[in-house]
Parts: sequence; structure tokens; C-alpha cells
Amino acid sequence: MSPQPPPSVTTRPTTIPGRIEEATPEVEPLWQLVLLDDDDHTYDYVIEMLGAVFGYAVSKAFALARIVDTEGRVTLMTASRDACEAQQGQVHAYGPDPRIPRSKGSMSAILEPLA
Repeated sequence: MSPQPPPSVTTRPTTIPGRIEEATPEVEPLWQLVLLDDDDHTYDYVIEMLGAVFGYAVSKAFALARIVDTEGRVTLMTASRDACEAQQGQVHAYGPDPRIPRSKGSMSAILEPLA
């Protein structure tokens, strides 16, 4: 019988006296980063911001801009809370749209737990 490797830090062994059970992996909950629509940013701004922050191609960024414009919101990514918060910070730091004088800041993006 070959020796078993020690459990990784992402698993928690289940112990019951007199019985050995498989380790149960701990699953980190997923979150979504959702971009909210507003009237203070142009399509060009959204496309440029999504390209700069997420590396999205113009075609994908345009498709997401259409969704946020027509539906009022669009999910930009699904990942761990930390990863979503990091990208949210970049969205919020992108700044105002220079094409619209009343644009005073970045677009809003919120975090939501994946249901």
C-alpha cells in the first residue's frame, strides 16, 4: 500500500471514531462584479475602460456596453471576493468621461454574491 499524501491546506478531513472518510474540499464562495448604467459615460468610455481594466477586446467591450445600456447592469466577472474587489477598485479609479462635461467620476460597479 502506497503512503497517502498529506491533506492540502484547502481540505478539511472528516473524522469519525473507527471510520476514515475522504477529505472534504472547502469551496470559496463566488462573487460577481456588476457594472451599473448611468448617463454620465459614453460607449467609447465604457469600451476603453473595459479594455484597460479587463483587457477585453473592442468587440467584447462593445457587447458589454450594449448590455449595461439596455438592461441597466452587466456582470463583468465572477470570481473570489478578493479578485472582484481588486477589479472593482480599478473600475472606480478609472475616472470621469472627458467627453461629457457633467461626468464627475468613474462608473459604479457593485459586488454581489453568486446565488
